[in-house]
Parts: sequence; C-alpha cells; structure tokens
Amino acid sequence: MTTEALVTPLSSSRQSSSLSSSPMSTRIRTLQVDSVQRWMEDLRHMTEVECMCVLQAKPIGVEDDSQQGELIVASGAGAGDHVARNNLQTLLRRALVVSTELGKMFRRLEKGRWQRVHSTAVRANCHVRSLVHEYSAARCTPPEMQKYEKLLLEKCMELTNITERCLHTDDEFFLKSMTEAIHEILTDVSDSFSNMIDMALANEIRVLIKQIESSDSVHTIGSAISNLLSLTQDGPQLCSIIAKEGAVVALFKICRQDRFKDLYAHALRTVASICCVEEGINQLEKVDGILCLADILTDDSSVEAARAEAAAVVAQITSPHHTSTQHLASFLESMQDIVTALIKLCESASCGEVFLLASAALANITFFDSMACEILLQLNAIHILLQACKDRQRVDTPYSKDQVVTILANLSVLEQSACDVLQEQGMERLLLLLGEKPTSVSPSESAACERVQQKAAVTLARLSRDPDVAQTAIQLKAVPRLIELCRSPTERNNSDSVLVACLAALRRLAAGCPDSIEAADHQQLIKPRLVDSFLLCSNMEESFV
Repeated sequence: MTTEALVTPLSSSRQSSSLSSSPMSTRIRTLQVDSVQRWMEDLRHMTEVECMCVLQAKPIGVEDDSQQGELIVASGAGAGDHVARNNLQTLLRRALVVSTELGKMFRRLEKGRWQRVHSTAVRANCHVRSLVHEYSAARCTPPEMQKYEKLLLEKCMELTNITERCLHTDDEFFLKSMTEAIHEILTDVSDSFSNMIDMALANEIRVLIKQIESSDSVHTIGSAISNLLSLTQDGPQLCSIIAKEGAVVALFKICRQDRFKDLYAHALRTVASICCVEEGINQLEKVDGILCLADILTDDSSVEAARAEAAAVVAQITSPHHTSTQHLASFLESMQDIVTALIKLCESASCGEVFLLASAALANITFFDSMACEILLQLNAIHILLQACKDRQRVDTPYSKDQVVTILANLSVLEQSACDVLQEQGMERLLLLLGEKPTSVSPSESAACERVQQKAAVTLARLSRDPDVAQTAIQLKAVPRLIELCRSPTERNNSDSVLVACLAALRRLAAGCPDSIEAADHQQLIKPRLVDSFLLCSNMEESFV
C-alpha cells in the first residue's frame, strides 16, 4: 500500500493559515471555526496595544466580575469539565497571534520597511508580555519555564529598542548591519517563544492526564479523554507533547480495568491519534500496549466499538508512514491472534467505519510479514473480503475498497490464492474495481479511486501467472478495459501509476494468450519497451470524435 493509502481513508471517515517565514509555523495551527466567530475572538488581541508597554502589560480595564486575565482558570472540582481544554485553546490562540506578528517582522525586515518593523516589534512585545503575565498568574510555572519567560521578555524589549534606533537614521551601512542583528534576535525570540509555549502546553496537558490517573469518576475521566482527543487534532507537535507527558500510559491503564469498559473505545481512539508520532508508539511499546490490544480484539465480551478502535490503533502503528519499526518485533508475537480477530471483525462489521478500520489494519499488516498472508488464506479471507464487497453496508466508499484490493494484491503473491479467487468469482470483482470512479470532486476520493484501479490491475497481473486465471480474465473482457485505461487519460484520472499497472497487466495476459490482443494494440502497447509504451500513452491526446 502506498504511504497515503491508510491515512487518507481514515482521516476522511473521522473528521489556516501558516506562516512560512516564522519558526512557529509548524507548531501552531489555525483553529477550524467559523470565520466571523474567529475574528471576534481574536479582535481583542489584534488591536494596537502600545500603551500596555508603558503599563508593563498590566490590564487597562478589568470588570469587577472578571478574573485576573483570560488565561486564569478556576481550581478544584468545581472548575468545570472543559476548563483545561478551553485554557489550552486560549493559549494556542494567543500563541498564534504572537507567531503572526513575528512572521510579519521577518517579512518586513527583508523589505527594509523600518517603520512597520518597529510597530510590529512593539505589538509583539505587548502580546508576549500580556501572555506571560496572564499565564504566570494562572499557573505556578516551573523554574525552567520561568527561565525562558525571562529570556523572552528581555529579547522582546531588546528588539523594540533596536528597531526604534533604526527609525532615526538613513545610514545604509548602519541599517544593513542592524538588519543582521535584528534577524538574529528575532530568531532567538521565535525559538524562546516556541520553547515557552511547548512548556506551557505540557503544563496544561499534565492537568488532563492527572485527571485520568487520579479520578474514579467515569464522567471526569471521559471528559479528560475527550479533551486530549480534541487536542490531538491540532497537529503532530501537540501529539508529541501529549505522548511525552505520559498520556498513552495513562490511557492503557484505563483499558486494563474492567470497571472502565465503557471508556475503552474512547481511550483507544485517543491512543490511535497520539500514535501518529513516533513518541506515541514508543510509549505504547513500553507498556505492552500491543498485548492489551490483542486482548481487547480477541475478547468476545468486548463491544464492537472497542474492537474497532483497537483495530484503528493497530492500523496506525503499522502504517508505512513510520520510519521506526522496532515495535513490530513484539507485534509479531501476537500477530496470529490479531489477524484472526481482525478478519472476524471484517466479517461481522455492522457499518462501513468498523470495516474500514479492521481492513486498514489488515492491509498494513500484510506488507511487513508474509506469514500474515498465509494466515489470512487459512482463515478464508478472500471469501470474506469478496462477500463484504457485495454488502454496501460494510464496503460503502472507495477508501474501504482500497483496503480490500490492497489485501488481495498482497495475497496474490502466494500461488494458492489464484484458486480461491476463481472459486469466489473474484475476477469479476477485480474488473468492477478497475472501473472505480469518484462520486464527488473530493481530491482524496479521486486519489482513493486511482489507488483502487492501480491495485486491481496489479492483482490481476499477479494472478494471471496462473493460466486458468488468465483465460478467465480474457473471457470476462479484461483486455478491452485495460486498453481503455491505457489509451484514455480521463478513464484513469490522468494517473501514471494506473497506466503502468495496466500496461503490466496487459503484457502478462498477452504473454499467456497472444491472440487476445489485436495487432495495432500489440504494436503500441506490448511490443515496445514498457517505458516507450508508457510515454506513448501518457502523451496521448484523447479523441472526442
């Protein structure tokens, strides 16, 4: 399976501006909310606030019924279920405002717009002081974080002073030397701010994890898990922080206690999100998470939702995205049980999402160990998967079909798979998959359809090593469809990968049954080198006559 084959369908079934010049661009994501609502929330932070420098970031007007600052949170049990999450969202919004100002400074500095550079430095200084002041009042900040706060405030003030000096001179040599100095200070400010925000986020995340570890209330734990899950959607940077703070360990403790069975699915969905980063997988490995997943998957008393989310974790940790594969060594010890449970889940899935998660996990597993393919053949997987394709309640999107055809493509490497495919009328299904087309303009759906076509052609080519399969494919008119995909760019959605796979399948069929290809097609698609046929078809203009 291609690298995107797993991530695209999973993200599609479950569910900004970036600053190219700011070092914070990879750390802060714009929150996905209504644009008017977003503008109203950010308005107070985007106004001119130079006067606050004089007052050393003290609030100008505080109403009697308000708290000391926006980042102040209540303490104790009465603080509310979503206080920590709201606090984190506010922190992220404030950080985004600061990073926006720093990004503007980088761009204006390059253009030498000194008046704008200074005014932006003043605003950034005020925003940073306001954020630090309010957060320090809200939390008892650790000494290491206080060090970054002090350094950051000093650098911000230095930045304001040095940019002001540049306003009162026209000396180009001086301004050029100042540009380099300001750029260096600005980089230090960005780095210090990033480190401080990471520490502040970690501080807030600890509050949520402590709720999970110390509470006996299903409601309190569930709320904390919901907040963590929501945070994982804000990008891999937050997922890394969440993992490093021990969230995976805390969540698996929940999944090992029978009294919290109702929280298993929720906890596992959060684990799957965290495991999009290596730190999450490393934590899972340390707490024998794979063994816990196997227990839940094989436990007949586990509800389908919990088993589906366990399958999602398996799909995530076996994703080709991950460069580290050390965790897969321990996975092999439980692979027989996991594969057996996953194919059973595919067979009994009550809806498309459950089937998608189980089949995605199986698709990934078939890539890294051939033993998984042998186990699947013994479990009659081809029959189960092809039957599922006839059930629109289970296989209802191109993403699910992508997973099915990925498994079939990997199983087709084994010689005994050809007999099973013929027995289950699998060739007819492969030809249907060759005609997969998107039903919307969604780029992700179009990409999924391309993968389905490509892998169906690859499966057909592999299976056609068997003369009976090749003969059946020709009788079902596979050759005209493959030729159409080669010659018509729109039929294959202009995909080069589909073209290569179809040319390979055609050549395999032609090798066994030369008479099935007409002379003109043979001359263009079979006789030349593969690269020459590819270039001919990829540059072909479609005729509408």
